[in-house]
Amino acid sequence: MRKAQPKKIPLAPDPKFSDVQVTRFINNIMLDGKKTTAYKIFYDALDKVSKFTNEDGYEMWKKAVVNVTPAVEVRSRRIGGATFQIPAEVRADRKISLSMKWLVRFSRERNGKTMADKLANEIIAATKGEGGAFKKKEDTHRMAEANKAFSHFKV
Repeated sequence: MRKAQPKKIPLAPDPKFSDVQVTRFINNIMLDGKKTTAYKIFYDALDKVSKFTNEDGYEMWKKAVVNVTPAVEVRSRRIGGATFQIPAEVRADRKISLSMKWLVRFSRERNGKTMADKLANEIIAATKGEGGAFKKKEDTHRMAEANKAFSHFKV
């Protein structure tokens, strides 16, 4: 086991919006180390979002990330031979991480011609409170609510 936690390497902000969160999101989109391709996908998706909705794509993306951010989740804990799903609050950095991963994952699973199209549609859906990523958040919250009886076990 490690003696100390490794230092977090700070991310460089993206060139267009100078936002570290955008870089974090692009790192989630990226496959096989192709960051330029990931940048292109993200910026194309934001352009398509602004074209479809006549609103700022960047602001829509921020709203979508906030809409799919979970507040609670369930964690497994073994107590006396039985495994319980115990609701726990999500740490701040994990909240953002989960919401970004869900947006990318459900974008990939969507129907569409290009990844930019899929991502744009998922961002629009998440902003409206629909789509796979938003449903995942709702399911997570519902599961935590259903297992509230075990919250006294705490993780």
